[in-house]
Amino acid sequence: MMFNPQVIIEKLPELGSGLFVTLLLWIAGIAGGVVIGFLVATARRFGGFATNVVLGSVVEVLRGTPFLIQIFLLYYGGPFVGLMLDPIPCGLIGLTVYSAAYYSEIFRAGFAAVPVGHVEAAGCLGMTRLQTIRRIQIPEMALIVLPPAVNLSVILLKESAVLSIITVPELTATVSAIGSQQYAYLEAIFILAVVYWALVELTDRLGRAAEHRLSRLRFSKA
Repeated sequence: MMFNPQVIIEKLPELGSGLFVTLLLWIAGIAGGVVIGFLVATARRFGGFATNVVLGSVVEVLRGTPFLIQIFLLYYGGPFVGLMLDPIPCGLIGLTVYSAAYYSEIFRAGFAAVPVGHVEAAGCLGMTRLQTIRRIQIPEMALIVLPPAVNLSVILLKESAVLSIITVPELTATVSAIGSQQYAYLEAIFILAVVYWALVELTDRLGRAAEHRLSRLRFSKA
């Protein structure tokens, strides 16, 4: 059996649709995860012991269970508690919550890495806690958290393939369907690997560029 790229070329519109869904869920999931993760990290850092314990427990549960299990519970277990979601909203919610748990740990480590003296100096200058977070801690932690945040984004891109099991019409599901319909499994797997590799490389390069730019801005203001 020979490799036949024509099979894939004929299905480019379907592949484009699957890629669009993958990118949409991935980018939206990351955006939601970053926002929620930052809020959780901030609440754990400044919200007191009880808040830290409660939120920390939730984060550990989310980080300690596979994404596959979480999606299964949300999609198939949701109706038992009155939560009925279509595949795409379910995938988006699942990816957002899952990523938020990991982003919160990245931000929490970033807060901890900011020198205590800088925070104390801000207090001596009369800054409020919110001003200290916005003007001191966030700028200093940005360069620290960027590399692990980019790595996590790459992992989430590959994890998004799991959403195919709940019939989300993303790239993996689309390519698998093409392979089954055309009996072109080798071609389907090959194009899937190439597309994911290209997206990972692009994300990595953008992350490096952003890290370089942040580093230059930081030292130019020093």
